[in-house]
Amino acid sequence: MRELTYVARHSVEWREVPDPRVQSEREAIVAPVAATSCDVDSAILAGHGFLDPPFPLGHECVARVVETGDAVTAVTPGDPVVVPWSINCGACDHCRAGLTAHCTAVPHMAMYGAPIGGSWGGLFSDLVRVPYADVMLVPLPAGLDPVSMASASDNWSLSWRLVAPHLKDRPGARVLVVARGSIGLYVCDIARALGASDVLYVDPDPEHRKLAESFGARTAEVLDPVRHGFDIAVEATGRVDQLAQTVKCLAPEGICESAGNHFRPGELPLLDMYLTGVTLRIARDNVRGHIPDALALAASGTVDPARVVSHVLDWEQLPDALPEKHLKPVFVRAHG
Repeated sequence: MRELTYVARHSVEWREVPDPRVQSEREAIVAPVAATSCDVDSAILAGHGFLDPPFPLGHECVARVVETGDAVTAVTPGDPVVVPWSINCGACDHCRAGLTAHCTAVPHMAMYGAPIGGSWGGLFSDLVRVPYADVMLVPLPAGLDPVSMASASDNWSLSWRLVAPHLKDRPGARVLVVARGSIGLYVCDIARALGASDVLYVDPDPEHRKLAESFGARTAEVLDPVRHGFDIAVEATGRVDQLAQTVKCLAPEGICESAGNHFRPGELPLLDMYLTGVTLRIARDNVRGHIPDALALAASGTVDPARVVSHVLDWEQLPDALPEKHLKPVFVRAHG
């Protein structure tokens, strides 16, 4: 089969590798049918990551189940499923506590789309092995479009987690979003749908701002810190200077969620944060536990993740189109 491989800055190519095989009765083989790039993939392709190529890319997709082991009961061949980005067993202490990104049954940080915690391949591949099919794979609810939900593996479900629990605890909260990619736009849509009283989206890209405005957000090209201006903030730029500006805008006991991959060092205004009483979380998402709720919100009709999809492209265009600068391209493959 073919596996899309990151080989150099702004360069990917198909490489032939052996077809994956079911290796235990709990495993499944899936074929991605709608796959998209995560915001961090753009940074990797630009050469800002910390891993040297070559390695297979891709960790967001909806797939079709091709084959299952004898003990798999949650899915059957032909089912459309969301494939979580992290490998998790569902049974260890961490998984039972919801910490699926920290599963102890596999090497630390095991994931698709990067050679971390073993070699699991990428979701821009013709076929993918899923080691714990019953606990990892999430059936795609009827009526949801695989293209619009291709990001449920990570960015869409992450965006739900960044704001939904906080808005439940703080109804009508004011939300600041400082972002550069799809995560921030998803957050704008979700925050408004869940009752935020005010959403400010900050991004230098005018097209991104226009889309955020269509979700009901106010927008700005640059962030001018507003003291005690927001109850919840989401930073998804990967730039520490932007995170520092973001936390300065929080109201007392405000919450900041940082979804940026900070590959470069920087400084935070720790004294200001201390005096305000800021809660800051910087983390990879334990996405598996959030996918069902995020899918349910998508199915409710109160949000429209399809509007963040910037391009729908054929699977065969991956090597040429993926390195190009697109907000959220989805690559689609038809199956007979």
